[in-house]
Amino acid sequence: MVWEKVKGSLQETMEAGAYSLWIEPIDCVEVRDDCLLLACPDRYFGAYVKQNYLETINAGLSREGLGHLRVSFCERQSPRPCLLPAKKGGGTPQRLPHIPENTSKSRALHPRYTFDEFMVGECNILAESACRSMVNMDGLVGPCLYINSDTGLGKSHLTHAVAHQIFAESPMTRLHYLTAKQFSAEMVRGIQHNSMDDFKRKYQDNCDILLVEDVHTLTGKKKTQEELNDILDTLIKGGKRVILTANRSPRDLVGIDEEFKSRMTSGLVTAIKPPDINTRMRIVEKKARGSNLPLSEELVGYLANNVRGDIRKIESALIAVRARSCLQGGHVDLDLVREVVASVVGVSQMLSAATIAELVSGQFRVSLEDLRSRSRKRAVAFPRQVAMYLARKYTEESLVDIGKTFNRDHSTVLHAIKSVSSQVLRDASISAQVEILAGKVKQL
Repeated sequence: MVWEKVKGSLQETMEAGAYSLWIEPIDCVEVRDDCLLLACPDRYFGAYVKQNYLETINAGLSREGLGHLRVSFCERQSPRPCLLPAKKGGGTPQRLPHIPENTSKSRALHPRYTFDEFMVGECNILAESACRSMVNMDGLVGPCLYINSDTGLGKSHLTHAVAHQIFAESPMTRLHYLTAKQFSAEMVRGIQHNSMDDFKRKYQDNCDILLVEDVHTLTGKKKTQEELNDILDTLIKGGKRVILTANRSPRDLVGIDEEFKSRMTSGLVTAIKPPDINTRMRIVEKKARGSNLPLSEELVGYLANNVRGDIRKIESALIAVRARSCLQGGHVDLDLVREVVASVVGVSQMLSAATIAELVSGQFRVSLEDLRSRSRKRAVAFPRQVAMYLARKYTEESLVDIGKTFNRDHSTVLHAIKSVSSQVLRDASISAQVEILAGKVKQL
C-alpha cells in the first residue's frame, strides 16, 4: 500500500522513538484523486502530527514519487490512546512528559457558530472583539470576560466560536465548556459519589480556559456558587481564562452572592444589544445566501425592518420563506414574505416614532444615539428632522411623544415638520428621498 511504503521510508530517516510514537500509530483510510487521508488516534494527536511532522511526511511521499498527494488527517473511529509503554513492574501507561493530559470537555459545538459566521455590528462589536482577545491571550480584557444579553442575540455563537478557534489553533489547550446547570449537576454527582477532590482537580488543575453559560440559572444555589467562585479565583490567579454568559448584567442578578458577583466582574463586562437595522439587513442577506435563497433588496429590507430582536426569528423566517417558495416553484415575492413575517412575529407591530427612527438611522447611516444627541451637524440634523416628519405623518403619537423619542421638546418637532414640508416643496431631490422613505415606512 501507498502509506506502508511511505512509512517504511520514514522509518529509515526518522529517529526511532519519534517514529514509533507519532508515525507508526497512523493508518491510511483511503487514497482518492490527489488526497491521502490518514487516520490518527484522536484529533489532538492529528493536530500535533500536522504541526510537527507534516513536512516530514510530505518529504517521504516525494521520495516515493507521490509528491502530488495532499495529506489530510481525520480521527480514527475507534480511537486508541497515544501512550508510552507501561513501566516494568506494572503501573499505568505514561504520557509524553511535554504533552499535558488533555481533559477538554464541551457540549456539542454548532458547526456554523464560528467567528467567520458571526455578523459584527455596533450592537456586538465589543463582545466579539473581547472573545477574539481571549483566544489570542493578548491580555486586553483581563482573565475574565462576562457577556450578557437577551436570548437569541449571539452569546452562544461567540462562546462556540471561541471553542472552535482554540481547538483549531491550540488543540492541546484544556478547555471546559458547559452550562451552569451542567456544572451544578456535576458538582452534585461529585458530592453523592464522594469524588469532590476529582471534581475540583478537573477545573482547578486541569483547565486552561473555562466557559460557563447561563450563570443566572445559579440563582439561590449557594453551594454551587461557592464552588464556582473558588474555581474562578484559582483560575484567575493562575493566569487562566474564563468566559461567563448570562441574560442580565452582574448587578441585576438576583439571588447571587456578592462575592461571586465581584469575582465575575474582575475583567471586562459587556452586553450584546439587539441588532440595529443595518446589522439585521446584513444578517438577512448572509443567511439568505447561505440558504441559496434569492431575495431582492426590497424583500431583504422588509424582513430586516419587521423581524427584530432575536436573531433566531430571522433564521426561522428565512427557513419558512424558503420552504414556501419551494412549494411555489422557487418564486419569492412581497406577499409571500409578508405572510411569513406575520406567522413568525404575529400581527405587525404598530408604527411608532422609535421604529421610524431606527429605519431612518439605517437609511442615512446615522446611529440612533446621534439622532438623539444635541448635534446640529447637517448630516445628523436632517435625518432627525425627516424622522420626526415621518413619525408625525404615519403614527398616532403626539408631538410631545415624538419629541421624547428624539430627546427634544414638542416645539422642536413642530419646527422639524415645517422645515421638511417646505424643503419637499422646493427641492426635488429631498422630495424623492422622503418619498422613498415613506414607501419603506408603509412596509413596516
